[in-house]
Amino acid sequence: MYLWLWWSTRIHVEAANDTLNPGGTLNYTTTGICSKKVTYCLGFIQLTGGENVYLVIISNKSPEVWMKNRPVDKDSAVLSLNRSGVLKIESQHGKPIILYSPPKAIYNTKATLLDTGNFVLQQLHPNGTNTLLWQSFDYPTDTLLPTQKLGVNHKTGHRWLVFSWFTNALGPPGAFSLEWEHVEQELIVRRRGKVCWRSGKLRNNRFEYISEDAQRRLKYTLVSNGDENSFSFTTAKNEDPVRTWTLSNHLLIFDGEVYVARADLCYGYNNTDGGCQRWQDIPKCRNPGDVFQKHTGFIRFNNVSAEENISYGHSDCEASCWSNCTCIGFMDFNPNEPGCIFFHLISAENFTYNRTGYELYLLVNTLSLHKGTKKWTWIVAVAAAALLAICLLTICLALKKRKYVFQEKKSQRKVTKMAYLATCSRSSTMEDFEDDLKKGHGLTVFNYTSVMEATNRFSSENKLGQGGFGPVYKGILPTGQQIVVKRLSKTFGQGIVEFKNELTLICELQHMNLVQLLGCCIYEEEKILIYEYMPNKSLDFYLFDGTRGKLLDWKKRFKIIEGISQGLLYLHKYSRLKVIHRDMKASNILLNENMNPKISDFGMARIFTQHESASNTNRIVGTHGYMSPEYMMEGAFSTKSDVYSFGVLLLEIVSGRRSLGCYDVDRPLNLIGHTWELWKEGACSELVDPSIKESIDPDEVQRCIHIGLLCVEHYADDRPTMFEIVSMLNNKSAIVSLPQTPAFYVGKKILHENLSSKGSCTDSALEITASTIDMTDS
Repeated sequence: MYLWLWWSTRIHVEAANDTLNPGGTLNYTTTGICSKKVTYCLGFIQLTGGENVYLVIISNKSPEVWMKNRPVDKDSAVLSLNRSGVLKIESQHGKPIILYSPPKAIYNTKATLLDTGNFVLQQLHPNGTNTLLWQSFDYPTDTLLPTQKLGVNHKTGHRWLVFSWFTNALGPPGAFSLEWEHVEQELIVRRRGKVCWRSGKLRNNRFEYISEDAQRRLKYTLVSNGDENSFSFTTAKNEDPVRTWTLSNHLLIFDGEVYVARADLCYGYNNTDGGCQRWQDIPKCRNPGDVFQKHTGFIRFNNVSAEENISYGHSDCEASCWSNCTCIGFMDFNPNEPGCIFFHLISAENFTYNRTGYELYLLVNTLSLHKGTKKWTWIVAVAAAALLAICLLTICLALKKRKYVFQEKKSQRKVTKMAYLATCSRSSTMEDFEDDLKKGHGLTVFNYTSVMEATNRFSSENKLGQGGFGPVYKGILPTGQQIVVKRLSKTFGQGIVEFKNELTLICELQHMNLVQLLGCCIYEEEKILIYEYMPNKSLDFYLFDGTRGKLLDWKKRFKIIEGISQGLLYLHKYSRLKVIHRDMKASNILLNENMNPKISDFGMARIFTQHESASNTNRIVGTHGYMSPEYMMEGAFSTKSDVYSFGVLLLEIVSGRRSLGCYDVDRPLNLIGHTWELWKEGACSELVDPSIKESIDPDEVQRCIHIGLLCVEHYADDRPTMFEIVSMLNNKSAIVSLPQTPAFYVGKKILHENLSSKGSCTDSALEITASTIDMTDS
């Protein structure tokens, strides 16, 4: 409320100004714009001190309902709508933030802050109608307003999510996300990807686990069609128009002073109260009733040790302490900054603390159970566990006895014996691995026998191809569902770590441009992945074949480029954890029945939190021609490494040629250099695959080549992000940045020297190689 009062003193002169017109600007020192009823205002605000400011929308009820989460310099920050229809934020430091750029110049636009809290950019038509070009409602932060959507846009792959702040003063994305699950028709809250709360299904316009006070006079709207699956709410006509749901960084959803959900009470052992979800990986030392309670005091360190972490937010501190059996509590460094101190009990004595001092979050048990009851509970539990162990041992011994009977049977009975071996004679490594799969990943573990039957015993007729990882087969399950079986060779470099990585990663990712993993099968040393069947194989099957390449006209190729970019944007920005693929190439892009692309093969991927951005490795993995220079030479990788690979792939799609190959003797030998020479000469049209020249859109081709060259620049910082790439692909206005000399460019002078000394070139000429050090990623 204080923020609103401060803001209102700045807007009293121009309270009725709700629109930014072409040529208009807004900066930190000028008055912001407000909706007609002055319910919402938009402008630059300095939230965390220092010189940086954020573009925000605030209301008289909620201090902040929308924020552009990239800060800009206070003294030079400007929001502008130019006369060509480009809406952007600029400052002296850093690249411009393009909110919207039209396909071509539009001279009749306006940006208006509505009384709904939605900041919209519209094109005005002579007949009095308007076309929506961009809206802030498509990019929510931590607050959901009436009519604002949660869900997914199937046309673009864009997901509408609400994220918590990282701390009280560091904006989204934080640890928690509020999402709409359209299959079950319920709201869910995830913490770092793990479901911790569900609203229960929507019945009679009410969610089971949302309080009636929070749902009072609310009407929910669901949309489910080919364009989108979404959820939104509206309020009664006589209701306060500023009704908001806000997701806090302490795992609460609240509407003003009314709690929509108290997911902060969910500790993983409880699946009965208030929508809390039970977890399968609860530490054995935690019991029902264990919770963190806030106390004021100071712990005496006679039997307690302290450990600090300066990068955790409050929720991450709580989760870390919960999973560590010696941790008895923690305290935040500052509610507005990351960092906390953990307290570990080092003796059996009860710790003590003074009741004055700091705010401490101590682990206590809220259930007042009688000691005798606890004792009998433990006795019953131990007895039940012992009985279960005896039963399992008896069953396993019985199966072991039957093994010798099967040895005398016909060959077809050997498969059953394999199934037995897979269940009773696994190595401890495999047992540990399968235990990990049960930790909430929702994967199906297929029986080896069923996989054998589905693929007709891995017959040659069912074989789809052979990769460096091993053979791939087509299969049919008893339900009639077609599947792809990826059978990893024992000699393949992907070990148990990479296999587990691919399994646990893919099942957490849900996007229309990512391949769907159905499950896995483990038999002795053999590892098998089961995917959805993609009838049109992989992109390289068409792209580099003179005949099949004609099936991919320019319209299909551009659609494939857009789909790949949306999939990578999701991995880098919108998935629960930031994912770097590290092996983007044409053979890892699969095509479904509609020729829509899906990114596959996550065996080499690396996972980061949203606040991490880069890492180093001693093990260089990937494919020559697609690897960025910093990764290939130094082992440094980041999202910009994937951007480089995407740029190479984009140029391959335009040209129909492989990145490493031999071109005209007057030009560089690799595709990147070949493209650069054509760009400098203004002859980019010569790069286009000759088989599709009749179907191309010259502007789109020029745009794609421009973007491709920006992606393959030598220095990672100079390359655009996937968010910027998607924006450049979708918005047809001129791209501001010009490409520089790309990485791995071989100039004409060097080329002629090589040709004169080595003779004519071959497909492998000047192929780039890199050493692979057989060590795990660091």
